[in-house]
Amino acid sequence: MPHINFDESHCAGHALCHATAPDVYDLTDEGYCVPPTSITQQQFAEAVAGAEACPERALSVVAEP
Repeated sequence: MPHINFDESHCAGHALCHATAPDVYDLTDEGYCVPPTSITQQQFAEAVAGAEACPERALSVVAEP
């Protein structure tokens, strides 16, 4: 099952992941990313687009565990 790797220390709160893929990435009240623990195959392309939108490269999407 695909999953998202998240380096919280690199998240600067730009919220571009959420702006690009709002059905995948949630935000804290302060605007920092809260990625899901897992994603479906149907969410994969949207998750990748959201990860690629992150200027800090805090997110990466992995196709297989």
